[in-house]
Amino acid sequence: MKLKKKIGIAGIGNFILRDEGFGVHVVHYLQENYNFPDNVEIQDVGTAGIYMAPFLEECDPIFVIDVVDIEGEPGSFHFFSLDDVKAGNFQMRMSPHQLGLLEILEVSKLRDAAPEHVEFYTVIPKELEESIELSDVVAERKVEVAKMILSRLDDLGVKVTRK
Repeated sequence: MKLKKKIGIAGIGNFILRDEGFGVHVVHYLQENYNFPDNVEIQDVGTAGIYMAPFLEECDPIFVIDVVDIEGEPGSFHFFSLDDVKAGNFQMRMSPHQLGLLEILEVSKLRDAAPEHVEFYTVIPKELEESIELSDVVAERKVEVAKMILSRLDDLGVKVTRK
């Protein structure tokens, strides 16, 4: 019998490269402002690459928050399912020298531990120079995306309280 997995929230990105750190900023905002029950695992994954594997294997569903490298208006929000990502329509932005999320999911699948449900909450970055501050248009999306995640948790019957 498989153990019931936790619900995972993963903030991906490089915190010191301005908008590249969007996912990390959203996760920090959630952690600073809300209390989550024990069945929710919320992590600043950063650019951890293969080190994400245990998190991906212990959680299902998983909500991934990241920037996305597609054509469009900087700061615009884009939602993708795991099928969209597998179709290869865009590249999830992680450091080029690291294993990407899809490769890690494939490794997890080989171990019969891959999550079945992964959702991607992404924005198009505006600026990627060194800074720990988000650009104006991306910063505007932080609370909005956090509320989307809280709404999804509510849909799943998870009670989150404000700190």
